[in-house]
Amino acid sequence: MSDDSPRRRVGRVERATKESTVLVEIDLDGSGSVDVETGIGFYDHMLAQLGKHGLFDLTVKTTGDLHVDSHHTVEDTAIALGTAFRKALGEKAGIRRFADCWVPLDEAAAHAIVDLSGRPYLVHSEPERMAPMIGSYDTTLTRHIFESFVAQAQICLHIDVPYGRNAHHIVEAQFKAVARALRDACAFDPRVVGVPSTKGVL
Repeated sequence: MSDDSPRRRVGRVERATKESTVLVEIDLDGSGSVDVETGIGFYDHMLAQLGKHGLFDLTVKTTGDLHVDSHHTVEDTAIALGTAFRKALGEKAGIRRFADCWVPLDEAAAHAIVDLSGRPYLVHSEPERMAPMIGSYDTTLTRHIFESFVAQAQICLHIDVPYGRNAHHIVEAQFKAVARALRDACAFDPRVVGVPSTKGVL
């Protein structure tokens, strides 16, 4: 690789607490290859959607206190993922920065809007009275996953699911929409010179 070649945008985080140990590695310029193990099958499935549809190469290895419940494992993984994403983005020179995407999944549809702004903010809306569990996954944690991710990634993310009946579809559509919006926002635009902000920094 020559000196003027763009760097590979990779972020790696290892995080250990009394409640979990987490390893996350993400390559924003990958092909959607995923290797995810958290001990929570549906969560693994959702993180795989994020990697596959974002075209991010994603490795996640989490061991958590699942004998308590899934909360710490889910939260700590999302924290590490957001941190790795922020590291991979670097200075954000030449990127599009803004993006949005609608994703339908049978009777459900999700809309995600993202600004890689450096300022964490989440707006999240999904249908009420969803099934409380999908396998061992607590559906009330979906918002918390995105809260934790956004806080560490330092991005602005709006997610809206205006309709849907099946909890699996409602949650999966969100992850797919976020993946595609992040993919487009991270993409390089040859017309963008430097950081896409009048402030000169994101």
